[in-house]
Amino acid sequence: MTTAILECLSTLSVSAQQLRRLPKLLEGGLPKMPSTVKDAEVPRLFREPYIQTGYRPTDQNWKYYFLSLFQKHNESVNVWTHLVVALAVLLRFRAFAESGEFSLETFSLPLVIYVLSSLTYLTCSILAHLLQSKSELAHYTFYFMDYVGVCTYQYGSALAHYYYSSNQEWYNVAWPFFLPGAAFLGWSSCVGCCYAKYRYRRPYPIMRKLCQVIPAGLAYVLDISPVIHRIVTCHMDSCMDKAFWFHCLQIVFFVIGAYFFSCPVPEKYFPGSCDIVGHGHQIFHLFLGMCTLSQLEGVLVDYKARRDTFTKRYSSEYTHMFAISFFGLILSSTMSAVYLQRKIKKQLAEKDA
Repeated sequence: MTTAILECLSTLSVSAQQLRRLPKLLEGGLPKMPSTVKDAEVPRLFREPYIQTGYRPTDQNWKYYFLSLFQKHNESVNVWTHLVVALAVLLRFRAFAESGEFSLETFSLPLVIYVLSSLTYLTCSILAHLLQSKSELAHYTFYFMDYVGVCTYQYGSALAHYYYSSNQEWYNVAWPFFLPGAAFLGWSSCVGCCYAKYRYRRPYPIMRKLCQVIPAGLAYVLDISPVIHRIVTCHMDSCMDKAFWFHCLQIVFFVIGAYFFSCPVPEKYFPGSCDIVGHGHQIFHLFLGMCTLSQLEGVLVDYKARRDTFTKRYSSEYTHMFAISFFGLILSSTMSAVYLQRKIKKQLAEKDA
């Protein structure tokens, strides 16, 4: 009996020693994350107006930037807002598909493209904000990717509004030019944003913002026009329709988000106080995410309610053609972004030579 007790105590002693060594073992096994730094410690390209702290150091290994998903820095909220929205879009569409309302046919093709475009822009945004601090070339590359994602989402939204949310009166006037115009303006939006990023250096002139906002603004006005027409001309029965209110919300959320995208508030009035949480771009992300979720709900309601309208208006060949044009837009926008990325790469190589 005494021997058994002694063996037990010996085992407990060994276990206690192992537990004491556990923190050191864990510390050695997990990567040490560099601390964030102040604005003066990163190149000017990475600095944001009125954001003074919370920058990740450049030229670390890729693993650090991926793991910085779990670190507190001035891009954390930007990454997590769109990550949460992407998961919400994926889960909502999965629930909708499993409910029996969804079917694999031509009628569903614009909806699938719209969901795919939403996930594309959210994923590109997540990667841009998570990985852009690696180097100057990575900064340009991932933001160019982000702009491709945005134009993809613009055209996906245009397709969904055109097929599911438009009234007949709007369709009779707009059908010849709406989708070609949406594709062209989506591409213009991508090129305008990429060119502005390529052409202008900090402190940015007003022309940079104009190159970004004007093409994107025109694309939005055209893409949302079926919904605007529906809201302006609604009758009592259609105004009580559930989708109507989701479409109203998506516009309200987008307009609020666009304001915070265009103006560096509230950090302009509280420099250094909104570095980690609360600066304008984070608020823009939050409202853009709510806009996407409201838009998704409105489109899903219209999808269920407007099958007869879809069948009367659109042939399968017509729908397949514009589905293919979606991938053509992605290709042309990507090629434009790659062209400017190579010019940037050449400039950076010459600067370092």
